[in-house]
Amino acid sequence: MSTVTTPSATPVAKEMSFLDRWLAVWILAAMAAGLLLGRFVPELNTALDSVKIGGISVPIAIGLLVMMYPVLAKVRYDETLRVTGDRKLLGLSLLLNWVVGPAFMFMLAWVFLPDLPEFRTGLIIVGLARCIAMVFIWNDLACGDREAAAVLVAINSVFQVVAFGALGWFYLQVLPSWLGLETTSAEFSVWSIVASVLVFLGIPLLAGFLTRVLGEKAKGRQWYEEKFLPRIGPWALYGLLFTVVLLFAMQGEAITSQPLDVARMAVPLLLYFVLMFFFSLLAARAVGLNYAKSTSVAFTASGNNFELAIAVSIGAFGITSGQALAGVVGPLIEVPVLVGLVYVALWLGPKLFPGDPSLPNRTTTGVQS
Repeated sequence: MSTVTTPSATPVAKEMSFLDRWLAVWILAAMAAGLLLGRFVPELNTALDSVKIGGISVPIAIGLLVMMYPVLAKVRYDETLRVTGDRKLLGLSLLLNWVVGPAFMFMLAWVFLPDLPEFRTGLIIVGLARCIAMVFIWNDLACGDREAAAVLVAINSVFQVVAFGALGWFYLQVLPSWLGLETTSAEFSVWSIVASVLVFLGIPLLAGFLTRVLGEKAKGRQWYEEKFLPRIGPWALYGLLFTVVLLFAMQGEAITSQPLDVARMAVPLLLYFVLMFFFSLLAARAVGLNYAKSTSVAFTASGNNFELAIAVSIGAFGITSGQALAGVVGPLIEVPVLVGLVYVALWLGPKLFPGDPSLPNRTTTGVQS
């Protein structure tokens, strides 16, 4: 009698590469290194921050581009049509990202920071900036649907350009006025939003697409996926770690000099990332999506575009403002929490989606595969 091995029979984490399996350790080490550099080498912050083009930090942009390119080179772009035709997937993602997420962050900001208007406003802005970069890493590590993630992020990018300013006006002025709360005036730079989308999504997306098309045309899909992708795969995590070190080095002094303020903002942020992830995962399962698509929906809905949130806050309120500090604290909480949620997704997947063929296995696990 033969035994059928199900995806849940082997602990997925054991099938990860060494770099993937210990990612949480590398992330924490990168955060600590960045914070220490920012704290004890304060001139580094000024030097890094001075290297900008159009308000975009060049070092951070390089790190994100290196991080995103290998992941986007893995996407099978000829299969994205199956995603664009899935109305349940697209409709649920739009609802979670542009209705539930901003409203939930608005509520948390007012509940936990009623007496700190600058930090409260900063968190609301973080809630409006939907993730278009690091979500690819979390999705890939958790073996989510790459094509679905690419389409969902592209749609979020369009909505970000079109709706960010209007939603900022609604959540900072209109809704508080209706509820009898304090209102906040802010003008958002459309250029900052457009530049963020073009640099952090447009460039690596185009590079990944061209690499896939030209690579397959020259050598075939088998060579491309079995030989080429494993070579560039590790660079995604190298780029992630490089970005984390730079980000925390640039903001290390601001974070370590105000620990109590950081702690107060950490609570609503932690609740936001964790609860949005679980709510989105369960909502996707409830509408009939498989594990891979549900995971993509969950990480897309729970992540945020920290670079855009920081840029918008600095442009509207100044680099030393509480709003800008809130944008900085965002990734301080988001990065380790979402790394943890990758492991949660891999552990919880077989329990929530028993027998689902899209569950991860030894041939699909990890960002380097």
